[in-house]
Amino acid sequence: MKIVILGAGQVGGSLAESLASERNDIVLIDSDEKTLRELRDRIDIGVVAGHASHPDILLEAGIDDADILVAVTNNDETNMAACQIAHSLFRVPTKIARIRAASYLQYPQLFDPGAIPIDVLISPEQLVSEYIARLMENPGALQVLDFAAGQVQLVAVRAVQGGPLVGHQLRYLRQHMPKVDTRVAAIYRRNSPIIPQGDTVIEAGDEVFFIAARADIRAVMSELRRLEQGYKRVIIAGGGNIGLRLAHRLEARYSVKIIERSHDRCIHLSEELSNSIVLHGSASDQDLLLEENIEDTDVFLALTNDDEANIMSSLLAKRLGARKVMALINNRAYVDLVQGGEIDIAISPQQNTIGSLLTHVRRGDMVNVHSLRRGAAEAIEVIAHGDQRTSKVVGRKIEDIDLPEGAAIGAIVRETDQGSEVLIAHDDVVVQTDDHVIVFLVDRRHTRHVEQLFQVGFSFF
Repeated sequence: MKIVILGAGQVGGSLAESLASERNDIVLIDSDEKTLRELRDRIDIGVVAGHASHPDILLEAGIDDADILVAVTNNDETNMAACQIAHSLFRVPTKIARIRAASYLQYPQLFDPGAIPIDVLISPEQLVSEYIARLMENPGALQVLDFAAGQVQLVAVRAVQGGPLVGHQLRYLRQHMPKVDTRVAAIYRRNSPIIPQGDTVIEAGDEVFFIAARADIRAVMSELRRLEQGYKRVIIAGGGNIGLRLAHRLEARYSVKIIERSHDRCIHLSEELSNSIVLHGSASDQDLLLEENIEDTDVFLALTNDDEANIMSSLLAKRLGARKVMALINNRAYVDLVQGGEIDIAISPQQNTIGSLLTHVRRGDMVNVHSLRRGAAEAIEVIAHGDQRTSKVVGRKIEDIDLPEGAAIGAIVRETDQGSEVLIAHDDVVVQTDDHVIVFLVDRRHTRHVEQLFQVGFSFF
C-alpha cells in the first residue's frame, strides 16, 4: 500500500519504520529536514520537507494516489486540516488522525463524513489511561492487553520463586488447574524469546506471556507468583490530559490524590473531579510526599510530560515506601534502562499508539494489533473469512495451519447462538469462518506472512 505519514516525531518515525519493513510504499512529511534525513538514511522511505497540511506539499508526497493518510503531527488542527484536504481535493480512501484535545473528542459529530472526514481517530491519552486502568485491575501484571472486546486478555507477568509453576514444566499447569484453560504464548528469559513447549521449565525471573479468558487471569497469575492484594490508594503525579482522564476513571473505585505544579490547573482539576484530592506542589518534594503518607500508597503514577521528572519522582516515591511505581516514558531509550529496577513499570505512549495505528493500516480483517517488547513482537486479533476452499485457515485444525516460525495462535473467540465462546488454542481446535483468532508473534517481521495466511483467495487447491 502507499501510505503518507504526516509528522516525523516518535510516533510517526516509529510507524514509518514498522510499515517500511513490511514492504509498503511510505512517504513521510515534516518541517524538520534534519530529522527526515536521519530517518531516510536509516530506513527505505520517501521524505518531503514542508508544512504537512499544504496541498502542494501533499501532492509532492504523492497524496493523489495514496491508499492511506496518517496524520500524527503534534498539532491537532494541522491533522484535521490535512484530512479535510486529503478528502476534498484528493479523495484519499482512508484518513487516520491523532487528536489529543479532549475538547474536540467530546464532540464525535465533528468527525462525521459530512464534517471533518476522519475515518479513524487515535487519542494517545485515552489509550494510555485505558492501559493503566487494566494494570490497576491486575496487580502484579507487567502488561494487560484486551482482545475480543475484553473477553480474552494477554497478560505478561514476571515469574517469582515460590510460584507453584516455577521450576516445573508447562504441562504441569494443566494438571494443577484442570478447570482453567490457558496457553502460554511466549517466554522471555534474559530478554531472549523462548517458544514454549510442554516440557519447557519456567524459571524465576522469566517474563511469561499467557492468554486466557478474562475471568481466569488471576488464577493463572497465581501459578507464577504470589498474588498481590488489590490496590486501594493511588497518587498521580501530573494533572495533564492523561492524569485527569485517568483520575476520572479511577476515582469511583480507588482513593485518588493528584499532584500538580500549576495552580490554575489545580483549580481546573478540582472542578472536573468529584472524589479525588487535588494537591498543589511538586511530586519530587519529599516533604509533600511524606505528608501525604507515601509509605501507605499502593500505586504511585508519574504521568507528567517530562521523562526525567517522572523517573526521579518515581525513584523517590519508591525509596519512601510506595508499594508500586509506574512512570510514563516518552523516550524509547529510557524504557529499557528503568523498567524492572526501582521503577516497576515503564509506560510507553508511543507503543500503545502505534499498535492502535497498525490495526487500521494492516491488510486482512485486523481487529486489534498490540505492539510488544518495544516493537519487536506483536499480538494480533484477526477475523477468519472464507471457507475450506478459499481460506488457508478455515476448516483446519490449528496444528495443520502453516504458521511462520515464532508465531502461535493463543485463543479463538467464536460467536454462537448462546453468545461468545472463548476457545483456548489447542492443536485439535478447528478454525471456523468469522472466528476471531488471536496470534502472538515473537518476531514482528513475520506479520506479512500472517496477513497473507488470513486473506481469502479464489482457491488454494
